[in-house]
Amino acid sequence: MRTISELGFAVPDILIPQKGTDLEKWAVIACDQYTSEPEYWKKAEEKAGDAPSALNLVLPEVYLGKEEEAKKLESIAKTAPEYLNSGILQSLGTGFILTDRATSLHPSRKGLMAAIDLEGYSFEPGNKNICRATEGTVLSRIPPRIRIRANSPLELPHIMILIDDPNGITIEKAFEMAKAEGIEPLYDTDLMLGSGHITGTFIPDGSAIAESIVDGLAALKAANSDGLLFLVGDGNHSLASAKAHWENIREGLSEDEKKDHPARFALAEIVNIHDKGLDFEPIHRVIFNISGDEFIAKAKEYFKDSGLELNGDTNGKQCFTVVCEGNADVTVSLANPPHTLAVGSVQVMIDALGLECDYIHGEDSVRNLATAGNTGILLPAISKDTFFGTVEKEGVFPRKTFSMGEAFEKRFYLEAKKIVK
Repeated sequence: MRTISELGFAVPDILIPQKGTDLEKWAVIACDQYTSEPEYWKKAEEKAGDAPSALNLVLPEVYLGKEEEAKKLESIAKTAPEYLNSGILQSLGTGFILTDRATSLHPSRKGLMAAIDLEGYSFEPGNKNICRATEGTVLSRIPPRIRIRANSPLELPHIMILIDDPNGITIEKAFEMAKAEGIEPLYDTDLMLGSGHITGTFIPDGSAIAESIVDGLAALKAANSDGLLFLVGDGNHSLASAKAHWENIREGLSEDEKKDHPARFALAEIVNIHDKGLDFEPIHRVIFNISGDEFIAKAKEYFKDSGLELNGDTNGKQCFTVVCEGNADVTVSLANPPHTLAVGSVQVMIDALGLECDYIHGEDSVRNLATAGNTGILLPAISKDTFFGTVEKEGVFPRKTFSMGEAFEKRFYLEAKKIVK
């Protein structure tokens, strides 16, 4: 691994499944997806079967707080070293992987596998680090992931890091150079349960393409007087957990050991926010054990000083939609909202009233869950064109503000990296 501390990242030693592994059974979607749909994860288990699979190395959050959680944590602690020691996971050597993801919605979304220096990352609001969180962190979600890291020699990332590269001088340029050199993909596979296709091309450290990537990132950092280079797009809690784990073990290390310890660096996929295959989708809410009428009554009371109107003129107002079974959708507009974003206004109400809530990707999933006794809240998307500037000015967004793409477009666990010496 080569550390480039001034840019807050490293060129990692990436592990991938050995040749001959069925990658469609190996790769599995991010653990924080389909958190209220256990049937999805049952289908994933059926698809993977007894084959080597990343599903055996991660804890789907649908199982948090349930009987399965302890069993799966125990299984991960056993399986990770088995996969590593038996050669199921093998090292590529130091280098990058250029990823290209296709789904039914977009033919291409390009990415770059690298390692983020956790010393340069912070999820504290208002920080000026080179790598920053984009939304509030739910601290209660960190401990289960720390337990996985503390008992495993490996990490598998669903973290996606954003860069603001409107001219495509980093990732896009690297793809052009790889195509010109005729480099063949390292892997090329469909993804399970209708989630599209992905290819990955290995770029060894020291090559002209690798140096071009480093130069591109350096130029982006130099162009930003605020010192910002990386924003966390997806996997904020995974990166926060990696940071917490690193801080736990850092105290027992010498200064030399701290410089290049593998736990200091978190494997992630870097994506250009301007990539045409990257959509910003809102993360909606489902409120449990409350009907739509009850929710609207509470909203009228809570937002009584915010100019609330139902199904009225929305021009120039902040809006969200209430969904409940058997009734037409209701558009709620606020003339004087308590937060600059609709998601913030809704979230402060949820928190203030102590409502039971889940964060849902995709309108269809919200409508499926908004059955009798539950209420769905559909929220508008935020603009990615002003995304970096908003974080620089305002700090983090409210937690669970946005999602990059629909649920089935989320990053799949495929690559891995050691986090122990």
